[in-house]
Amino acid sequence: MFVAQLFWVIGIHGNQMIKPIREPLLLGAITVNMSAFEQGKEVPNIITMPFWDVYMSIGGSGLTIGLLIAVMIATRRKEMKEIAKLSIGPGLFNINEPVIFGMPIMLNPILAIPFIITPLVTGSIGYFATLTGFAGKAVVMVPWTTPPLINAWLSTAGSMGAVVTQLICIVVAVLIYLPFVKIASRRADAAQRQVDNQQTANPV
Repeated sequence: MFVAQLFWVIGIHGNQMIKPIREPLLLGAITVNMSAFEQGKEVPNIITMPFWDVYMSIGGSGLTIGLLIAVMIATRRKEMKEIAKLSIGPGLFNINEPVIFGMPIMLNPILAIPFIITPLVTGSIGYFATLTGFAGKAVVMVPWTTPPLINAWLSTAGSMGAVVTQLICIVVAVLIYLPFVKIASRRADAAQRQVDNQQTANPV
C-alpha cells in the first residue's frame, strides 16, 4: 500500500503499478477463504482483495472519502468545495481520479502526507478488528466499485462488525485529513492574498 500511494503522489497510477504483485496474492487469499466458507471450514485469511477494498481503499486510493468530507467541513475555499462536490459521486463507487488530479493530491506535499498514511492506519484498524473477531473475514469477492458499507456487508457475508469497523475507518480518515486540509486552505488563502496585493500595487 505504501508503495502504491507513493506512485500516486508522483503522478503514476499506483494500483496499476503494484497490481501484478498484489492481485495474485490477495485474489488467491480470497479464493481460499471462499472455498473454506463454502465447505463450512474455518476461514483462514484476514488480508484479502476485499479486505483491501473495504478498509484500505474506501472511496478510492488514500481513503479520499475522508478528504472529501474534511474539505466540506474545514474550508471555505470555493474551488476546493466544488472539486469535493464533483468528486463525491464517483467516490461513492471508489473512483477518485477526479479528486487526485483536481484537488490535486498529485505533487502536493501537504495532502500527500495523509494520502499515504491514512490507508496504513485504517488497514491496521481493520486487521485488529478482524483478528479479534469483531469483524468477519472476507468470504465473498465483490466488485471494487461496490459502495462503502455495502461492500463491507456483502464481502463478509453479513458481518455488522465489519460495517461498524468500516464506519470507524471513515471517521478516522476524516480526522487525519482535517488538519492538512486546513493547512492547504490557509496556504491557498495566503497565495491568493499575495496575488491580490500584487495586482493592487501594479494595476494594469
